Amino acid sequence: MKSKYFATILTSLLMLFLFWEGLYLVREKGEDRPIKVGFIYENDESTPYTHNFIQAQIAMKEKYGDEVIVEARSNVQESETEAPLKELIKDGCAIIFTNSYSENFLKYAREYPNVQICQVSSEELDPSVYPSNYHTFKGEIYQGRYLSGIVAGMKLKEMIDDGLIRPEQAVVGYVAAFPNPEVISGFTAFFLGIRSIVPEATMKVKYTYIWSSFSLERTVANELIDEGCLVISQHCDTIAPALACEEADKTPKVYHVGYNQSMLDVAPTTSLVCSRINWEPYVVGAVGAVLKKQRIEKRVGGNVHGNDISGGYFRDWVQLLDLNNAIAAEGTQAKLKEALNALHRGSLHVFYGDYFGVSPYDPNDTYDLRKEFIENKKSSAPAFHYILQDVITIEE
Repeated sequence: MKSKYFATILTSLLMLFLFWEGLYLVREKGEDRPIKVGFIYENDESTPYTHNFIQAQIAMKEKYGDEVIVEARSNVQESETEAPLKELIKDGCAIIFTNSYSENFLKYAREYPNVQICQVSSEELDPSVYPSNYHTFKGEIYQGRYLSGIVAGMKLKEMIDDGLIRPEQAVVGYVAAFPNPEVISGFTAFFLGIRSIVPEATMKVKYTYIWSSFSLERTVANELIDEGCLVISQHCDTIAPALACEEADKTPKVYHVGYNQSMLDVAPTTSLVCSRINWEPYVVGAVGAVLKKQRIEKRVGGNVHGNDISGGYFRDWVQLLDLNNAIAAEGTQAKLKEALNALHRGSLHVFYGDYFGVSPYDPNDTYDLRKEFIENKKSSAPAFHYILQDVITIEE
């Protein structure tokens, strides 16, 4: 009889062990199940801005494979972000990225503290008051703008040396979306890169007052070309300025410097180079942090300002794409290498020189660039917002 009871107890203990072991395995399996990663895009892959960002989404999926499930929403205007954001949260996304500037993302981060929300930074946001689950990020693109300006400057110098233009004809044009610090910082860095090669160069800027409008961007680019601009660059979201340069029937040629993605396919005879923010280091790192239950700012390499991160050329957050050696001036590669070495040493000072800048928002807000302005010192959002007097003209 005792042996029968003993067997019953042993069987019960074994079943209890198997029960708890089963719960443990289920719990372990549950912890390893894939996380959902959401993306909300202002445009779609037909526009360089969003196409560029989607490359980071693709790289993240390639790295983590079955560990992640991607849910993306495209062509979501700033005024329409609330519905898809709520939908992704309801669907169980652990982390959501956006290249939109809508205020809804900060609002919903406060309402849903268990969801990590990552938004491209804006000068209107203050990293010191972010909730712990809200994060901003951006590449220090002024470096790429300056370097691409060197490429444009070398081409203008070649045209001067070949007798095609006089130094005072070295005029460049810029198709700009808005007069905000991000855009102003970018076109100023680009222009100062040009001036490092051609000190006589001047620049004309025209605003479209919209991030993405193919027809308007093309119209503005054509206007700048008709006014004698010999290089056109842009901070707007379509390929229209590149096409305008490629199709311009001008002698000498009008060249283009792109942004966000290579323009060689649409402007093979006029596209000099492109600069872009590489979003991959942040997106891949942030998702890795969520998978490992780490703080994003501890895992992602960059310059950290609270819950805000930026990174430059040497962290691969900023890149130059497709230097067109078929048309680039002789010596351009060597000049770029020289500038990169100086940037790495810290001896290249972009926002510096005998220039005086005035804010377009307040004429009493000025800056003398004989004292260097340090960009991205306090946040990933560009802060330089001064129009350089006598050398940069804003045209309506």
